[in-house]
Amino acid sequence: MGKLDYRWHLRRVMAERGMFSTTDLLPLLKERGITLSTSQVYRLVVERPERLSLKILMALLDILDCTMNDLIEPVTAQATARKPKAAQARGGSADDTLGGLRPRRARITG
Repeated sequence: MGKLDYRWHLRRVMAERGMFSTTDLLPLLKERGITLSTSQVYRLVVERPERLSLKILMALLDILDCTMNDLIEPVTAQATARKPKAAQARGGSADDTLGGLRPRRARITG
C-alpha cells in the first residue's frame, strides 16, 4: 500500500459558496469563537495545512455547510523523482536539461 496524502479544497468550496475573498472567513470564524489574523486565514485558504485544529475544522464545516470529504480528499502519495536544481528553476524535468545531451568524457592515453 502506498503512502497516504491529501488534497485541501477549502478555496474551491469557498468559491462554490460565493466566497471569493479570504477575509470573508474572518467574521464568520470570530462568531464561532475562533480568532485568526488575516495572514493566518490567507495561509489556511491558499496553502495546504499540515496541522489544523479540530475546532477550526469544525467551524469551517459549519460555515461552509459541507463535510470533511468536501474539504479533504485522501490520495495516494506519488513517488517523485528529484529534479536537478536548474531544471526545477525552469520548471522542466531532468530529461529536459542539457545534462542528458552531454558527451561522455574522453580518455586520453599517451
